[in-house]
Amino acid sequence: MPNMRDIKRRIRSVENTKQITKAMEMVAAAKLRRAQERAEAARPYAEKLGEVVTSIATGTQGVSHPMLTSRPVKKTGYLIITSDRGLAGGFNGNLLRKLVATVKERHQTEDEYTMFVIGRKGLDFLKKRGYPVLDSVVGLPDDLDFADVKAVAKNAVRYYADEQFDELYLLYNEFVNPVTQIPVEKRLLPLEDLAQEESGNSPAYEYEPSAEEVLESLLPRYAETLIYSAALESKASEQGARMSAMGSATDNASEMIGKLNLHYNRARQAAITQELAEIVAGANA
Repeated sequence: MPNMRDIKRRIRSVENTKQITKAMEMVAAAKLRRAQERAEAARPYAEKLGEVVTSIATGTQGVSHPMLTSRPVKKTGYLIITSDRGLAGGFNGNLLRKLVATVKERHQTEDEYTMFVIGRKGLDFLKKRGYPVLDSVVGLPDDLDFADVKAVAKNAVRYYADEQFDELYLLYNEFVNPVTQIPVEKRLLPLEDLAQEESGNSPAYEYEPSAEEVLESLLPRYAETLIYSAALESKASEQGARMSAMGSATDNASEMIGKLNLHYNRARQAAITQELAEIVAGANA
């Protein structure tokens, strides 16, 4: 059994760790609230842009665009959104396992797919294992702006338009609540589901110079906006996962401190008992 000095040192170490994890939990909770607000604030713009694009795609005769129609799939693109830092439980691991399983199921060779990555954790994972990464962005701030992901989003959409691949999938963690984040895969391009939607009671728009030219401009922007929205969802999920992970770490530290205090008290009691026995034995002698 370790002596009392070692146990006491261990207790102080765990208490220091508990203070750190508790502080990180509180910081993640504050960042989560801001991330949720930013994600909610971005939704009206994306919804309105989608409404306008749908109105053109379904309400204008003779209007078509390559981003709205499927073509034979020879190569697939994946855009993966991870975090730059760890200490977030299974936030990155679950998503990357889903990606690896998807790639193994769909593709036989590396020539059949390419990847775009947001986040250092995903980039390091994929590069270490030799996956083909076409473009990436790392070091994103917690208060994410569209400009932070614009370059990689624009490149992903442009490469699809240039037919360097024939479909684009988005993989990220969808925010459900602070303790639940679900790795999801969504097909971003082509937007054929959008083209098939009914316009319903959507308002009529007048376009200048023409509906075709407006659609040509709005479709790439709409796809980029969907990527940005997914990045905001991922940021909220990251902070929720980190808050939960640090909360669990704090609880585990408290439990460990309790066990160590019990060991310390037992060791102290054993030492006192031994000293009393030695005193009694000395007196009898």
